[in-house]
Amino acid sequence: MDIVASALGRGRIAIEEMDPRGDDAGYCLGEYYAELARRFESGFDVSLSRNPEADDMIRPRGAFLVAMSDGLPIGCVGLKGTGSEIAEIKRLWVAPSARRLGVGRRLKDAAEKAVRHLSIKTLRLDTNRALPDALQLYRSTGWSEIDRFNDDPYPDLFFEKHL
Repeated sequence: MDIVASALGRGRIAIEEMDPRGDDAGYCLGEYYAELARRFESGFDVSLSRNPEADDMIRPRGAFLVAMSDGLPIGCVGLKGTGSEIAEIKRLWVAPSARRLGVGRRLKDAAEKAVRHLSIKTLRLDTNRALPDALQLYRSTGWSEIDRFNDDPYPDLFFEKHL
C-alpha cells in the first residue's frame, strides 16, 4: 500500500536542502547504510568510506538534499564539495516504497542544479555493481565511466559528468 500512497502523492514530493546530521537526513542515511550492508557481499561500514561525517556535504562546500513526502523522508543525495571545480555525488538513496516514481532522478537532477550555484564544473561519483538501478540511472542520464579516482574500499565503478 505504501507504493500506491507514494504514487498518488507524487506531486507532493518536495526536495529540501538539509544538514546531513539532522533527523530526517540521518534517517535516510541510516536506511542507505543498512541497505548497502545487506546488498554488498562484504557488508558495509560507513567508517571505512570517505567523509563518513558528511561535513563536506554542507554549504559552502556542498549540499545535502532530502526528498520529503507528507512530512516523511523518502530519499536523499549528497553533494560533496572539495573547494575546487570538482565535486562528488554521494549517498543517493530512495526508500523502497518510493522507487520507480522518479524520485532518484529528481534527487540527482536537484544535486546537479545545486552545483551550478557552487561554481562546480565537473561531478564524479562511484558505485558498486550490486546497485544495478543506480548504474542504469547514471548511464541513462549522461554520465561517462572513468578510471578509479579514489581509494574508497566499496566502489568498483566510477563515473563523471561535465556540466
